[in-house]
Amino acid sequence: MDNFIRSILNSSRATKRIITLFIDSLFIMSAFWLALIVRLDSMAPLSKLDNWMLLAFLVPTALFTFINLGLYRAVLRYMNSQALWAIVLGTIISTVVLVLLAFFIGVEIPRTMPFIFAWLCLLTVGGARIVVRAMIGKLTTANKESVIIYGAGSSGRQLATALGAGPEYFVRAFIDDDETKQGSIIQGIPVIAFKDIYDLINKGKATKVLLAMPSESRARRKEILAQLEPLSIKVLSIPGMADVIEGKAKLSEFRDVEIEDLLGRDCVAPKPHLLSANIKNKVVMVTGAGGSIGSELCRQIVKQKPTKLVLFELSEYGLYSIEKELAEYVTNNQLDVELIPIMGSVQRINRIETVMMAFGVQTVYHAAAYKHVPLVEHNVVEGVRNNVFGTYYTAKAAVNAKVETFVLISTDKAVRPTNVMGATKRMAELCLQGLAQNKGKGHNTRFCMVRFGNVLGSSGSVVPLFRRQIREGGPITLTHQDITRFFMTIPEAAQLVIQAGAMGKGGDVFVLDMGESVKIKDLASKMIRLSGFEVKDKNNPHGDIEIVCTGLRPGEKLYEELLIGDNVGETSHERIMTANEVMLPLAELNVFLEALDVACHNFDHEIIRQLLLDAPTGFNPTDGICDLVWNAKKIYKNSNSAPTNKVVNIQG
Repeated sequence: MDNFIRSILNSSRATKRIITLFIDSLFIMSAFWLALIVRLDSMAPLSKLDNWMLLAFLVPTALFTFINLGLYRAVLRYMNSQALWAIVLGTIISTVVLVLLAFFIGVEIPRTMPFIFAWLCLLTVGGARIVVRAMIGKLTTANKESVIIYGAGSSGRQLATALGAGPEYFVRAFIDDDETKQGSIIQGIPVIAFKDIYDLINKGKATKVLLAMPSESRARRKEILAQLEPLSIKVLSIPGMADVIEGKAKLSEFRDVEIEDLLGRDCVAPKPHLLSANIKNKVVMVTGAGGSIGSELCRQIVKQKPTKLVLFELSEYGLYSIEKELAEYVTNNQLDVELIPIMGSVQRINRIETVMMAFGVQTVYHAAAYKHVPLVEHNVVEGVRNNVFGTYYTAKAAVNAKVETFVLISTDKAVRPTNVMGATKRMAELCLQGLAQNKGKGHNTRFCMVRFGNVLGSSGSVVPLFRRQIREGGPITLTHQDITRFFMTIPEAAQLVIQAGAMGKGGDVFVLDMGESVKIKDLASKMIRLSGFEVKDKNNPHGDIEIVCTGLRPGEKLYEELLIGDNVGETSHERIMTANEVMLPLAELNVFLEALDVACHNFDHEIIRQLLLDAPTGFNPTDGICDLVWNAKKIYKNSNSAPTNKVVNIQG
């Protein structure tokens, strides 16, 4: 029987319409004869020629009425109230036609017979469609994956409708915290309380939970995820309605749970006057424009309508990608912003100064830096050259080009650094603080620094790494079970950087409020469980995915800090603070930089390390000198033999 129904469903639309018309004609004839037989309690009407003639006019008229009302344009499996209304109206019209035909042809029919006919017609034509739709629904849901929608609001109902029309998912139930909805049925789907989800999961009647609450705060979504986490059922979320309306996503496109929801941190609305202060109608330059932070800065800057945006980037592909993306955005939004893609290195002061002067740059956001801790540990000279001298040269070029505002993107790793990367970023801060001391004397450039922790989704972030490892079945690799980090979304970080830069007076070190630090092992465990798996450990040896600790990498800290001292000042923005840090006079800074330059030129790593230790950076290395070239030369020198060709694997 199922195969017969499927063969009809898979036939052409024209064939299905012909079959439906034929069946409806049988229903109309049956309703006509049954109405007469029931009313007269006799089979005699079947032998009267007048009745057959009346039926011959009635059937095509009724079918014509149904056709014009659009009944046969409605797809049966998606039949809605409009189709039902067409059946009711078509039946009424057919009944009226029956009475009129009987009157004009002169056929006598009982007065109550048309009412019986109408009732039987509704029952057969309409009821048959409801029965067939139910049978089709049963057939189609048999191979669908059973899911639960969390949230019976408008988004949840729209999602249920979209899933009902698709071939993948069958909505088993809604979960809603509103007690007035619990126990009710919406769109044929029961609404249950959260406690009832255990029964559905244990009976294997649900494999996924779909979060349909895009308008809820992240704090509320964090609470819901905390409830769902112990269930080890895959949890997916739907895109926000703004993305759906703008065409960036479809309601039925599911996403892995956003890490922002696990953190439960809601973004604070930016202050428009701070966002636009250093950008609107100005020439703005972003160094490292193709990087994670640099590219997001560019996206936020374009929205504030500068006259020109100079994209300064060393990577050809990175520059191409961000310039292409921004060009499309400018065109689509009809913005009057000139994009200027410039390739170059911040270590070449003549190049960057010429660029600044050629385009009349007024605001600089300096995001160009080497930031991966192990890579900088293994490439010390390049790390110092790029992070320290690259920043110093860019800042000096800004002074010579009469740039109004210079904002350095710093890091929490600059606080009491245990690695070369952190020490170089603290040195970069000292360079700007030293130059800021001459403001009003030798120049009028306003320097400030913005310090924050890890951003979600940046290159090297643990989040995409963990997701890939979960997809591959594990294990998840972690450097240490107690390691913690601060996290912030890239858009929020970029917006706060721009706003902090607008508040700087000169030499300011701004610190972004990153919220509570997150234990990375706990984050990994939550991601595993919300992906529908169980954590495999000694307490649960039959789990799905194991978390393996590989050991701290060179220079890596267990805990990150955002402040050196406790002298923290508030600003007009609740997420931005100021830090009063020790400064190095410009004269001493220049002497130090000269010595550091010579050490780098000579690849003298012992002197480089000593200089970083002597500077007021708070540098306290946890490892010896890890530079790969320096160590290879030492091995060669000690062995007094030619070095062998060896590939060194570096975890970034």
